[in-house]
Amino acid sequence: MSLGPVMLDVAATALDAEDREVLRHPAVGGVILFARNFESPGQLAELTAEIHALREPHLLIAVDQEGGRVQRFREGFTRLPPAGRFADLYNRHPRDARASCGSVAWLMAAELRSVGVDFSFAPVLDLDRGLNPVVGDRAFGNRARMVGDLALAWLDGVRRAGMAGVGKHFPGHGGVSTDSHLALPVDPRPYTDLLMEDLIPFERLIAHALEGIMPAHVRYPLVDDRPAGFSPVWLRDILRGRLGFQGVIFSDDLNMGAAASGGDPVERARAASAAGCDTLLVCNNRPAALSVLDAFADHHDPAAELRLLRMHGRGQHERARLHEQPEWQHGVRCVALLEGLETLDLELLDPTDPEATG
Repeated sequence: MSLGPVMLDVAATALDAEDREVLRHPAVGGVILFARNFESPGQLAELTAEIHALREPHLLIAVDQEGGRVQRFREGFTRLPPAGRFADLYNRHPRDARASCGSVAWLMAAELRSVGVDFSFAPVLDLDRGLNPVVGDRAFGNRARMVGDLALAWLDGVRRAGMAGVGKHFPGHGGVSTDSHLALPVDPRPYTDLLMEDLIPFERLIAHALEGIMPAHVRYPLVDDRPAGFSPVWLRDILRGRLGFQGVIFSDDLNMGAAASGGDPVERARAASAAGCDTLLVCNNRPAALSVLDAFADHHDPAAELRLLRMHGRGQHERARLHEQPEWQHGVRCVALLEGLETLDLELLDPTDPEATG
């Protein structure tokens, strides 16, 4: 059985009979976990093991574990700083910011891999223009070069831990003030302005073979009347064609308010798929997810299925001994220092750097 095009959620900390039946549907390709699915690291490891055991190849398991406001698993996991904290450090010590960002990314990824999670929907590649509180300190700063530098360090860190990266929200969510969870934002800027600023971090990570990208539920009318996640102009012509992206395109949640312009759940899913999305996220709405599964029961895209296989986590970290690893200890130290950034005046050397002393 191949991986299908739909990623959905489950209700609780363990699977019930309905979950098992739904997750065996041929159109399912993965599960996204939320805070309600988490009780403890041990319980989470049991849940992911059961999900992985349902199918071959294993269903993908994803989560939003960026840090700061967006960290689904907390108790028993390191409390991660928001991305904006690295931007603050970058303004003072760019080299230290890159090193600490890579180390904290490794820490995040290693902790998730130790409980069977394949990947996190990160890094955020939006620019924080001070317009959108939903972006805010989830971004690595307000300048394209800074965001690109830190995001590359993040990508390197998660890869060292055996995890793929997913950049979001293409082509950039920082130029609007509307919350896309509630309504459809409109960004009036022309493509040339986006190309010179917001698209730069995406271009840089694509050049480093970024594995996944999630488009924004934002409309850019000077480029296309359709929101980016429903736009073949953005996804096929620009992202695949001009920028040469070869990884997985994940839709943002099709249950969000901004996606309502795409019609009912099945119409939204079909529009996103036709635009170029490989994976369709339908979250927190089981009836909608079931209707999308029925509509895509016979859907097959061999190229997309191959791309999805590359999102599986690699290697394994033994959770009981994770704290013994020097890079885990270094990552925790970086987190502690970033919490006291106003007094920070130490070099946070990357432990993989041959010049590192600790």
